[in-house]
Amino acid sequence: MSLRKSVLSRGSKRMSVSTKDFSPTTWIKYFDNKKSVQVNGSTFNVYTKGSDGPGIIALHGGGYSGLTWALFAEEITTKINCHVVAIDLRGHGLTHTTDDSDLDLLTLANDVNDIITAFYVNEIPPIVLIGHSMGGAVAVEAARIVERAVALCVIDVVEGSALESLSAMQNILRGRPMSFPSLEHAIQWSFRGGQTHNLEAARVSVPGQIKNVKTGQLGTHDAELQATTRDDAGSTLRLMHQQSADSIAEVDETDTAGSSTANSHEGEEAAASIDSNVYTWRIDLSKTERFWNGWFKGLSQKFLNLPIPKVLLLANIHGLDTVLTIGQMQGKFQMQVLHKSGHAIHEDQPGNVADIVSGFLVKQKLTVAKEGFTPVMPAC
Repeated sequence: MSLRKSVLSRGSKRMSVSTKDFSPTTWIKYFDNKKSVQVNGSTFNVYTKGSDGPGIIALHGGGYSGLTWALFAEEITTKINCHVVAIDLRGHGLTHTTDDSDLDLLTLANDVNDIITAFYVNEIPPIVLIGHSMGGAVAVEAARIVERAVALCVIDVVEGSALESLSAMQNILRGRPMSFPSLEHAIQWSFRGGQTHNLEAARVSVPGQIKNVKTGQLGTHDAELQATTRDDAGSTLRLMHQQSADSIAEVDETDTAGSSTANSHEGEEAAASIDSNVYTWRIDLSKTERFWNGWFKGLSQKFLNLPIPKVLLLANIHGLDTVLTIGQMQGKFQMQVLHKSGHAIHEDQPGNVADIVSGFLVKQKLTVAKEGFTPVMPAC
């Protein structure tokens, strides 16, 4: 699970971060559109990229948002004929439902099915479900009810290891920072703490995971304000509440609060615009504990039983449980291990994941490769 790997990798020392750019980037750089989908009185936010071919419905892990697929979406739409629909699941991102606290597996899967039906006004195309961690479990469940589901990709979630991790999850959650003084500090913590090893991914993904407590707005709102606010001359971007990225002091490896002090370069106008010490998590994952077991129990067998082409991507082979090991030997699904990656494989290695998924879909004759792309088939 992502939180466990984040904590375990905290001690690893990275390159000096004082000169890195931790400023947030927005969805506009990676997606074509951001849309609201109305379903049964709830409003689901989706990010889209591309318009042709099969629909790749991308489901994020617990605590993330649809923005976790930003780099992957940009990559895969250049390789094959397809389009990506990255959903902010219930209780996450910019989605607001009649009951954000209901994260039951079947509720989430039904949400996905309803969103697909509402999103495609005329005709639903072939649907490819791809999910990471919790989203992988939702993808498996949704594949059982989505009528036009033709393929499934699950990223770094296996029933056995997931269930084993649950006993330690509350301690892991308590070890995370509860708040951040700025978007930049949250991005820095995510990158240095090992939640993602890809700084570009962190810059676009993290603002979708935190909210401004004072305004109630998701971090993406403030990120967009930063991106559009310019100085009086109109020639350079001005970050409204940021301590200059180059001045963010390096956080000590033992500082779990992620609240290192840096020299402030904020002007009075910027300080008045946005309170820079009010960011906390969009969703309190500790309050979702009653759903954890239900997300993963029986996952391996349900995955194997699905009568559609399936591919499993793992960060390491040690996570494979007995049921899946036997199923893989029997050729019931394809598998690829991406070494040198953390839990969020699609953030750490978006190009490689896009290559594998593209090759898998071409091999299954569900789409065609675009000019200049040579499909790479899963190795096993």
